[in-house]
Amino acid sequence: MNIRSLLACIFLLTLSACEQRAGGAVGQLESERIEITAEFAEPIISIGVHEGDLVDTGTRLVQQDDQRISARLAEAQAETGRLEALLAEQLQGPRNETLEAARALVDERRIEFEFRTMELARLAGLRERNLTSAESVDLARKLMDAAGATMEAAGAQLRELEAGTRPEQLEQTRFNLQRAEARVQQLVIEQQRHTLSAPVAAIVDTLPFEVGERPRAGDVVAVLLSGRQPHARVYVPEAYRVGVAPGDSVQVRVDGLNRTLQGTVRRISSEASFTPYFALTENDRSRLSYVAEVALPELPERLPDGVPVEAFFAGMEMPAND
Repeated sequence: MNIRSLLACIFLLTLSACEQRAGGAVGQLESERIEITAEFAEPIISIGVHEGDLVDTGTRLVQQDDQRISARLAEAQAETGRLEALLAEQLQGPRNETLEAARALVDERRIEFEFRTMELARLAGLRERNLTSAESVDLARKLMDAAGATMEAAGAQLRELEAGTRPEQLEQTRFNLQRAEARVQQLVIEQQRHTLSAPVAAIVDTLPFEVGERPRAGDVVAVLLSGRQPHARVYVPEAYRVGVAPGDSVQVRVDGLNRTLQGTVRRISSEASFTPYFALTENDRSRLSYVAEVALPELPERLPDGVPVEAFFAGMEMPAND
């Protein structure tokens, strides 16, 4: 009795292995998931799509409130304008009226110096005739020296105005202007990132937030499934792994679709789905499988994710349609 049971088990296992060899590599339709995250903790003011919509590259998905960043941008633009005006003023140099006022001041100081010089000479003559005190002569000399110093200071100021702005000051202003312009560009980029758009053509899978909610920075606000068509993710049995390479043509059957699709292997893993020990028996090796991704052709409508599929690689027997 035990021998009969053992023979029956061996027969069933052999039959199961033959059936597995006769079928294809099973799997399901999947798409690459793209998670759109919020970079700023600002309220959502509008959502431009619905779950299930097909979107093109650049389609606006979610709009966050950008009033705060707009105010900062306006401040940075005002600072840029101020530095541009300052640089233009420095390059233009002083106005003619300013130069005329400086020349008039030099003339005034020169006249004062000449008067003090004449006053000192007059008092010195009186002192020689002993008609004035020595203190008055000393005071006149001090006033003359002070007038000469103020005349020199006024002349130096005039020469400074006529020479214009120093090159070092112009360079500092230019560098400050470049920094302000870079700040404006940075804020413009941040303002644009308050509008979350689709990076590629895809289908909208989920929208976790509603209008009015405030996601945290880093929260996922939209999940997209990329591509006009999902790909088939199948498990290739170990016995057929050697004959599968990227670029190979594959016959793919999709549950619910009444025709076979012509797919192309775009990737196949180099490691088995379940990493075994290095020492494997022949029976263990027969249960290994390798994940392969098969690109499907364009169809009038997008196939849904999660639908079971069966792929037939070289050497696999594809049964006839029922």
